[in-house]
Amino acid sequence: MKNRIICFLLLVSASFVSAQETDLLNIDKEGIDSIFGELLTDEYGQEIQEQQEETQSFEHDSSILSDIRKRGVEFVGAFSFRGAINPGWNMLPWEFDGSQKFSWAIGIHMEGSVSINAQISESFRVLSVINFTIPSSSIFSLGDFFFDYNFLNYVFLRAGKYEHSWGISPNFAFTNLLTRVPVFSTDRNDRSGPSYIVKFDIPIGVGGLQLLAMTRVRIVDQILPELDDIGYGGKFNLAFNWADFNLGIYWQEGMALRAFLSVKTNLWKTDFYNEWLAAVNTHTDNAFSFAVNFGFVKSLFNNRFDINGEFFYNGEGRSAFYHRETDFTDEGTSNLPHGISFALNLLYRFKVRLDPRLFLRVRYSIDENSASIIPGIRLTPFSNLEVYFAVPVALGSKDGCYYRDSVNGHPFSFMLYITFSGSVRASRYF
Repeated sequence: MKNRIICFLLLVSASFVSAQETDLLNIDKEGIDSIFGELLTDEYGQEIQEQQEETQSFEHDSSILSDIRKRGVEFVGAFSFRGAINPGWNMLPWEFDGSQKFSWAIGIHMEGSVSINAQISESFRVLSVINFTIPSSSIFSLGDFFFDYNFLNYVFLRAGKYEHSWGISPNFAFTNLLTRVPVFSTDRNDRSGPSYIVKFDIPIGVGGLQLLAMTRVRIVDQILPELDDIGYGGKFNLAFNWADFNLGIYWQEGMALRAFLSVKTNLWKTDFYNEWLAAVNTHTDNAFSFAVNFGFVKSLFNNRFDINGEFFYNGEGRSAFYHRETDFTDEGTSNLPHGISFALNLLYRFKVRLDPRLFLRVRYSIDENSASIIPGIRLTPFSNLEVYFAVPVALGSKDGCYYRDSVNGHPFSFMLYITFSGSVRASRYF
């Protein structure tokens, strides 16, 4: 027994973060890194919503609630070893004139975490995640660290360090107001780091009200936020059998006041979505601007073939979005193309050995005369092993957003991406 305990502790301490399965239609960050390096999120990011649904279903049966929320602790150790090779040229093949340059880019990424999910009582739960990464300027880092508290099954509180998102679009996340950061940081604080959130969810029917306060000041570096560093927002969800509506608003000192409305419905076995954003520059000249999209998601051939198309108009001025660290990119800020853009995602799953998945991702910005085309394939030759091959191509103006931000400065390249991943968990309930 003693040897088993020692082996378990060694296994947990040596584990790494598991890679989530790539779903082409759920990619929410522009560029090749989001196809081959999904955001590293904890497994419990959406659990509060599931917990609320369970609570609403059994709110009149305390014995069932007691069974669902047994006191206990769960340990999760997981691993991910990833490598990529990205040979490419500094110009497109049909533009070769003898001055083209060929170069290699190699990426290596090993990341791990130990997660502790502690259900302290029926009302109180705590999740903490410790990450360790190679290569990194800081090998050890704090991942998600938050608590959930249930007030009499009517109000649900989550507070701590974690990321939360709003909006629908898998291509242009302009209604995810919680990723917006000031274009210019204050003299005292950098307000574009990981988020610290205090959030209240109040279920109302099958929808509900959400209120929150958030800051992106780097509290982990012992910097405490001031009032100007805190943003405030709220979102109301109204769900019907025929459509789902979300209305949200968010404001922070130094940023525009923004509000959005999103609608999602299913017609003819197709998901349609429409989002609107209104922004008022209350911090400068009170100028008004807006953005809008229309999109759909359709599955064919017994869910083997997925199609996602989207039209997007961005009428906002300069704005910045926070994006988390991926396998081969650091955390930072980015922006969306201005004016009219289109997106197309195709994904086909073959029901044969190696589980091949062909995908095509296309982005086109009319105003910037810039396009990105990424065809590729994913294979799963063995358990815990995935192989990706893709050909990222950037077209259009050399000053356009997709050409300018092409992978490793290569408007035409090949990418081979391999990942070994897996996880192990152990739990004890009382």
